[in-house]
Amino acid sequence: MTHPTMSKPSIRADVPTGVMIRPMTAADVPVAERLSAEAFLAVDLANPRPDTGPPELRSESRGELWVTRTLRFLETDAAGCWVAERDGEVLGFATSFRRDTTWFLATYAVRTDLQGQGLGKALLAIALDHSRGSLRGMLSASDDPRAVRRYRLAGFDLHPQMYLSGEVDRHVLPAVERVRDATPGDISMMDSVDRATRGAAHGSDHEYLMETCRAIIVDHRMGEGYAYFDDRGLALLAATTRGTATDLLWAALAETDGETSIHHVTAANQWAIDVGMTAGLSLRTRGFLGVRGMKPPAPYIHHGSLL
Repeated sequence: MTHPTMSKPSIRADVPTGVMIRPMTAADVPVAERLSAEAFLAVDLANPRPDTGPPELRSESRGELWVTRTLRFLETDAAGCWVAERDGEVLGFATSFRRDTTWFLATYAVRTDLQGQGLGKALLAIALDHSRGSLRGMLSASDDPRAVRRYRLAGFDLHPQMYLSGEVDRHVLPAVERVRDATPGDISMMDSVDRATRGAAHGSDHEYLMETCRAIIVDHRMGEGYAYFDDRGLALLAATTRGTATDLLWAALAETDGETSIHHVTAANQWAIDVGMTAGLSLRTRGFLGVRGMKPPAPYIHHGSLL
């Protein structure tokens, strides 16, 4: 079966006067982290949610993880990472990467007081150059209507995302068999599951995830899969069958203590909604999954930036 290559990006953008778009360097990464934290805080303030308290700036510890992850993108995909600069000051940036034949947009932000001036359009256009020759594309978008519009103009199909949150009702937790902690030796199997679900392995991204999250797997003739989670909730889940995915999600929820969350659930993954609701979590909508040349992966719950 053959697949069409992702079409040439439809966005056309002129760089604003006085602005230079150049490759991102390691020295830019801490600056970009703070810029992105402020930009996403502004989106959260403009789109308050009833189930949480007042939005807060990304914590220092989460910021350190962001910096570590982005420095890895510079090692593997320097051609997909760019900043917009004027008079030596970083005004915006975009980071993207390729795994196998799929392109992913990791993060994309413009300084809040400069949005709407064409910087975002120019950054996205040059990041999309890194997608040329890819069969598929994937990104996770916030509720920012301007960014979502740009993604649609770039040819991405937009699928609303849902999330579940709350405290797990521990009386309904089922007994789950065949789940064990993952090890680096399992990455080959995990990459195989990635290719079966989203069309591309995570590759070296698994190493980062194992360093920052707990990883569990099911490796059985009836189904294979894995899940990553931390103290905030589920980070990523992929499986070859819905039954295996369901077992992994229940196993992850059993490890929670207090409030937890399952983000980035699409309509293609109703099994996750069923598990979350049975566990007593509340369902709401937030953001969009953007895909080109592919359908929303299933059974699969994507990572916010590693997809």
